[in-house]
This record gives sequence, structure tokens and C-alpha cells, in this order.
Amino acid sequence: MQDRVLMQLGLAARAGRIAAGGFSAEEAVKSRKARLVLIAEDAKANTVKKFTDKCTFYKIPFRFYGTKEALGHAVGREERACVAVIDRGFAESILNKLQESTEENTG
Repeated sequence: MQDRVLMQLGLAARAGRIAAGGFSAEEAVKSRKARLVLIAEDAKANTVKKFTDKCTFYKIPFRFYGTKEALGHAVGREERACVAVIDRGFAESILNKLQESTEENTG
């Protein structure tokens, strides 16, 4: 299932509909362009706090998913602690795939 989420993230990256990395993702959140923020499960505590606080304040959904290496690889870059998806369609698709993954793992 993880592959489907990362593949969808890769498609969003190739379409130019993401902001990858701390500064770019933070700008996308502040400008309210972000539709979803994925935070690596192995991100540093200060990164996690910064993005959970900002996403909560700006009412942007966020999820913890994958590793920094996996997120970076999915978007064709080096390690990334967070990736903001700036397209509503891609964000909804990724959220649906995450929900399916949760249901399969608990069911």
C-alpha cells in the first residue's frame, strides 16, 4: 500500500504540484496553497512541531508517512522531511490511499 501513496506523490511531483522540503513546504502552508502536508515519520522533533502547529493554525491536513529517504525518493530529490501537496485532486487521492491503507491494516 505504501507504494501507491508514494507513486501518487511522485505523480504530483512530476506534475509540479508539490512543495518539497522545509522552506518550500512552509511557504506553501503560510500562503494557504498547500492542500496536504506529509511529514516523514523520522523527521526531527522541531520539524514535526513546526509543521503540526502551522498546519493546525492554517487548517491544512497533515499526515505522518514514510521516511525522509522515501519521501525524497518519491519526489525525485534527496531526503525530504516534509512535502506539501498543492493540488486538491492529488491531495484527495493521497488521503484516500492513506485511508485505504489504515483500513487494510486494522481490518
